[in-house]
Amino acid sequence: MIHSARLSRRPSRRLVAGFAVGALLVLAGCAPSPPADAPAAADTFVVATGTEPDTLNPVLNYGVDGASLIFDGLVARDAENRLVPGLATALPTVSADGRTVTARLRAGVLFHDGTPLTAADVVFTYRAVLDPKVDSTLRSDLDMLASVEAPDDATVVFRLRYAYAPFPQRLALGIVPAKALAGQDVNTAGFNRAPIGTGPYRLESWTPGDRLVLAANDAYFGGRPANRRVVVAFVADDNVRAQRSRAGEFDAVELAPKLAAGFDNDAGYRVERVPTADYRGVMLPMGNPVTADPAIRRALNVAVDRQAMVRGVLGGAGEPAYGPVPPGSEYAEPAVAGKPGADPAAATALLDAAGWTPGAGGIRVRDGRPARFTLMYPAGDSLRKELALAVTADAKKVGIEITPAGLTWDAIDTRLGADALIMGYGTPYDPDFVSYKLFGSRFAGQGYFNPGRYRSEVVDRALQQGRDQADPARRRAAYSAFQKQLAADVPWVFLSYLRHTYVVRASVAGVTPRVEPHEHDVANSLWWNIHTWTRR
Repeated sequence: MIHSARLSRRPSRRLVAGFAVGALLVLAGCAPSPPADAPAAADTFVVATGTEPDTLNPVLNYGVDGASLIFDGLVARDAENRLVPGLATALPTVSADGRTVTARLRAGVLFHDGTPLTAADVVFTYRAVLDPKVDSTLRSDLDMLASVEAPDDATVVFRLRYAYAPFPQRLALGIVPAKALAGQDVNTAGFNRAPIGTGPYRLESWTPGDRLVLAANDAYFGGRPANRRVVVAFVADDNVRAQRSRAGEFDAVELAPKLAAGFDNDAGYRVERVPTADYRGVMLPMGNPVTADPAIRRALNVAVDRQAMVRGVLGGAGEPAYGPVPPGSEYAEPAVAGKPGADPAAATALLDAAGWTPGAGGIRVRDGRPARFTLMYPAGDSLRKELALAVTADAKKVGIEITPAGLTWDAIDTRLGADALIMGYGTPYDPDFVSYKLFGSRFAGQGYFNPGRYRSEVVDRALQQGRDQADPARRRAAYSAFQKQLAADVPWVFLSYLRHTYVVRASVAGVTPRVEPHEHDVANSLWWNIHTWTRR
């Protein structure tokens, strides 16, 4: 799979096992999908992704940035990722002091069970996120939210503890019906696997480890979908997903760049290379005595050949990365960018100065400890494997020995504090949305939130200032300070920003790529607007 860095087990680490990889996708009541030039049903689209949600409840972190197909938020994003009204009649209004945000709901919106949407459902959704008894990692994303109230059935008022400039973007969260969850334990409710939303599709069936079948919501407020059914196939292994694509099973599929390139000359398909804010890098744990050493981290940072990785591993579908804020962002700090190629002389000088001297086999040693560590990656992810191998080769040239290890996510979970990991994340929306949790000391060791236990007072202060400030110039200054300190400490060696690569059947019309975040499985993928897709 081409994504799936994991911030925390529950919201982000998708199920990646539990199906027979040789089994062919079978639609309910249908035979296996026919070849590319003969789709099984003109009104059914079959798409495939490498990861599967743990839950389909937005309160528990499903599709929190919108485009979830099943739910809608108060706001949505258009093809340019600009905020547009969703369940709200217009973009929410913000008070002069930035601490009161008000939204008015559309009239006549129905949930999939036919019950009407009201402001009480919005209030319930956000209060559930804030409820400490609910296992929602979104709660820390809403630290600024003091209260949410419904003065009437069509109005929702959010009151903030402090002005938080990107708060309207948080209103893309899907709204759940209060009636379906009130009085239940949200963490274990049946709703989590049999949800009811307002979105363009309703859940027809979910076969864990295999597929999700969605049926058109004819009463959708945005207009009846152009197709009747969407099947999302879950196929964890990159190569198996490519083989099944060759067999003509899918109308659209995410593939690693090299695998997708194999379809470039196939007239039955086209390859979409979608720009993203999705980065890959090496997370270096502070609990490992080798990777905790600043000289090792800084040497690796200049030893890796990012341009060669983009050219070779990504097949050109990406660009070098030096930090967690994408180069196209207004918050990007240009001073942190380094050389896209390797600088082994600089790496060697750093190691020499820190007392890491060449030993047996060219591996550097200090105080009897060899410069050696393990670099984990999820075994089914061919792209991360290739990145791990590339980092290993570059590190060896300067005397650092890395042992790549392809493991299951369950095995990786137990070793996060001791071994390095090829990770990734990223968002095109606002720098607060990912970096606050990924690099803040407050979250150190909380699963895939800051798994390397990196701590910096400078970074903590800058991240807090970035979310506390409403003034754009002050926010830019805060995130500049954050990026500079991160570049000095090197808790991660950032490698590349990806272009997500999809293979799409040539007969499919209406595909509209937009800049994607890291998370792009059922939600926020190329098929964010699949309800408008048709066949030529």
